[in-house]
Amino acid sequence: MKLALLLAAVDARIGGVMVFGDRGTGKSTAVRALAALLPPVSAALAGFHAEGSAPPAPKATVPVPFVDLPLGATEDRVVGALDLERALGAGVKAFEPGLLARANGGFLYIDEVNLLEDHIVDLLLDVAASGENVVEREGLSVRHPARFVLVGSGNPEEGELRPQLLDRFGLSVEVRTPQDLASRVEILKRCDAFERTPVDFAEVWRAAEKKTLKQIARGRAGLAKVAMSDAMLARASGLCMAVGADGLRGELTLMRAARALAALEGKLEVTPDHIARVAPLALRHRLRRGVLDETGSTVRIERALDELAAA
Repeated sequence: MKLALLLAAVDARIGGVMVFGDRGTGKSTAVRALAALLPPVSAALAGFHAEGSAPPAPKATVPVPFVDLPLGATEDRVVGALDLERALGAGVKAFEPGLLARANGGFLYIDEVNLLEDHIVDLLLDVAASGENVVEREGLSVRHPARFVLVGSGNPEEGELRPQLLDRFGLSVEVRTPQDLASRVEILKRCDAFERTPVDFAEVWRAAEKKTLKQIARGRAGLAKVAMSDAMLARASGLCMAVGADGLRGELTLMRAARALAALEGKLEVTPDHIARVAPLALRHRLRRGVLDETGSTVRIERALDELAAA
């Protein structure tokens, strides 16, 4: 899960992250922590700036936007609508920005995305892919940038996301409750330490956070320089064919994720190892379920990787 979030932070074109897993496994905590960890962004590039309003100061910065989308949100609340107060009071048509405008330049997080209405999820995925939100309401026509990392989480026991919607998320991960005693005890100790002395706890991890921050910044800066040879492109496409991934979205995501991982590690070229490490994240939610094949998606991908390596 952490790797998927870091890759999405390096390259937003990957298309967001879908996290399925047990309740109470830190899904939302991890997403919020990453948003809080990232360096401030230019105020001019974040949020929504209405026409006619004073532009932000050239060097002004704001924290990375992190917007929660509630399950009961209406379409108008999400995309924005006519500002009725100004329309009735002043007789002017003005745009009231929605959650997509607030998320511009940051993260849009949907907990229990599998319980959200399908047409809202479809709308979110369209905007996340295009980077632009278009609103046509009561004679009002507004087009504004909406570039954000879309992160959804959910519990499979409460319903699956439709395959055609799940396919639109760039990366997908499954989080399970730790089954080894040492990990569970360590989690208890860290939670207890944070609750008792949050300032001291943050200080202990400050160096590790700075290291991660530098790694993300280096990855973003070096992404355009990372090369992916024809042999590696053929390897990615061959893997998608071997596992039977539908369409080309899987290999496009695989290519972008492999490049992002190479950039994150400060490498200038994608290697077979990079492809192998991101393949389960990029492809596991894009495989058809075989009636006679009881193996999980990740196992099928790993098996295909072994066969390609042996060929």
